[in-house]
Amino acid sequence: MNIVCLDLEGVLVPEIWIAFADESGIPELRRTTRDEPDYDKLMAFRLGVLREHGLGLRQIQDVISRIDPLPGARAFLDALRERTQVVILSDTFEEFARPLMGKLGWPTLMCNSLEVAPSGEIVRHVMRCENPKLTTVRALQSCGYETIAAGDSFNDLAMIRASKAGFLFRSTVAIQEANPDLPALESYDELLAAITEAL
Repeated sequence: MNIVCLDLEGVLVPEIWIAFADESGIPELRRTTRDEPDYDKLMAFRLGVLREHGLGLRQIQDVISRIDPLPGARAFLDALRERTQVVILSDTFEEFARPLMGKLGWPTLMCNSLEVAPSGEIVRHVMRCENPKLTTVRALQSCGYETIAAGDSFNDLAMIRASKAGFLFRSTVAIQEANPDLPALESYDELLAAITEAL
């Protein structure tokens, strides 16, 4: 059996932190896993910036409520789910993702969580396991699944390379140049065709 593992932000929905950076007027928060491969370092930086500006979960959730999936993402996901099982593997957080999952038709999502103070301050991020995307792919494989993976950032490379087929989707030039052996696709039609061929 096959199961497709997709990244969320940059693949199906816009980058949450970039949207929040633009609305809050804090350009430092535009940094993502495309820029910083070390996720713990990235989140420590983000939480420090939020504390500095007195911002918390409520303000981020307000922005997220107005984010829509990328054009064509819902149709792509629906078509893919007609062909095979799909799970979204993301480094985002349960507290961020729920409204976005509703807009995508409630696909299966495995992500992380936040520790939030009564004041709404985000105290820390809690990863569900070490190297969650790769660990999940390996766990699925240990259950008899063959995985196919797609993502756009540094933190997707391990799951892509561990899968029987893997694709960069709308990734940066730097990531594509550093991984010239990985197919780099730009449209949902291309990605759906490539995954279908790999099934």
